[in-house]
Amino acid sequence: MTTRRNFIKKLAASSALLATGSSGLIQLTSCGTKNDSASARDITAETAPLWKGFNLLNKFNPEAQSAFDEKDFEIIAEWGFNFVRVPLSYWCWSSENDWYTIDEKVLKEIDQAVEFGKQYGLHINLNFHRVPGYCINAPKPATNLFEEEEPLKACVYHWKTFAERYKGIPNKHLSFNLINEAPSVEAEKYDKVARALINAIRAEDPNRLIIVDGKDVGRVPLMTLADVPNIIQSGRGYDPMLISHFRAGWPGSKQLLEFPEEKLSWPLEADGVKYDKEYLRKASIEPWKDWVARGGKVHIGEMGCFNMTPHKIALAWLEDLFSLFKEQGWGWSLWNLSGTFGVLDSERKDVKYEKYKGHLLDRELLELLKRS
Repeated sequence: MTTRRNFIKKLAASSALLATGSSGLIQLTSCGTKNDSASARDITAETAPLWKGFNLLNKFNPEAQSAFDEKDFEIIAEWGFNFVRVPLSYWCWSSENDWYTIDEKVLKEIDQAVEFGKQYGLHINLNFHRVPGYCINAPKPATNLFEEEEPLKACVYHWKTFAERYKGIPNKHLSFNLINEAPSVEAEKYDKVARALINAIRAEDPNRLIIVDGKDVGRVPLMTLADVPNIIQSGRGYDPMLISHFRAGWPGSKQLLEFPEEKLSWPLEADGVKYDKEYLRKASIEPWKDWVARGGKVHIGEMGCFNMTPHKIALAWLEDLFSLFKEQGWGWSLWNLSGTFGVLDSERKDVKYEKYKGHLLDRELLELLKRS
């Protein structure tokens, strides 16, 4: 008897066959290299499909890391999505005290995520969320990736390790995302880091598709990279944070913690600022116009709404945000599948959940995602 899981895998394989043609179906040798026909048919930044999906956080927090669960990939594919972004902390397989140690066991668990992606027809995007010398989240490292050579050398080493490991896996299945949410530094400093990492990756795997988060925490493109082939820049869908991060403590914003809930709405007026769809267009779309005009591609690597924002407000805001992304032809990746921003087990107090495969499903949010 064919199980639901096997059916989904077969459906993913059939879709790949239809997309490439029977003679061009991607095949890997035992050492992971592509055949010539598959290489010729592999995707690039210019030919990449519209990717929509979720962030999976199994390797985001080293103190709570876990192996990847096949059921997550099955669910994402079953719903009709095609993209999984995997935020990675290098602390999961290495150490702040010894940048050059590598825990092979953890890398094998990341291998499994890549394999699940191939089995279920999901593109896997490996993102270095914490690297030597930088992370947007606390705790802040003692060194500075954008000012010092030693953390940059270590970051190059880690990306080189990944590039060697996954060499030959087609871009259809796998891309690399250099650094999560680079800070507001001078373009020249970010450019130096980005090019060092791109060069390290492509010295091992020349055709690898690379995603580069925009500068200023992913809000604006790094225009200096316009000459670099086969890259996509990644934006964010979190503005305004008074909606997306209402009552979240980690940004350290007094407004997020103290703004009266009874005054929260969408659209919203707060402290003399009008937040509406036109505000979203100016904040999330217009900064990317020059990059798009140069032929650059954009993908929204993270977006979503914390569970303390009233559900109706969250959905209304997301509806406007998704409509703008759809106008631009941009894909996106929700933070996250399961958790406080997610469609599963989000622990919102104002949602009537549906039991779904051992989870509590926010059906209203899922249906919004599926039509977006």
